[in-house]
Amino acid sequence: MTHPTAVREAARLIAIEAARAYVANIRPIDLTNPGVLVGHLMAAETLLMEIVDAHTEPTEEAAA
Repeated sequence: MTHPTAVREAARLIAIEAARAYVANIRPIDLTNPGVLVGHLMAAETLLMEIVDAHTEPTEEAAA
């Protein structure tokens, strides 16, 4: 499925800004608590997958 270029660019910016906001709000992490570490890793993985998806989905220009 293709999306208009403006929509894809917006999705890219939103994904990147979401990752930046998450990182900016991380407080010191208790490295002895595996649950907290796993939670941060899972959140980071999800944000990275969203960034990759936003950059790999085709736009109308790429489909032409």
